[in-house]
Amino acid sequence: MIKETTLRQYGGSLGTTLPKAMTDRLNLAAGDSVYVVETEGGILITPHDPNFARAMEAGERIARRYQNALRELAK
Repeated sequence: MIKETTLRQYGGSLGTTLPKAMTDRLNLAAGDSVYVVETEGGILITPHDPNFARAMEAGERIARRYQNALRELAK
């Protein structure tokens, strides 16, 4: 979904509102945290922490590499 929105002045910052259809689909509510990531293509607003995703991927790689050792430790 692509929606145009307007930036507004809030004190010394700029802000915008998100369409209800988007917030419903992403299970976002007032007070939830989102991450704003500057990319080469523009701004990405996501409810997912990119650092957490990278940490989980690293954990999966380690678990695959040491699966035999982890299996023995689990006994």
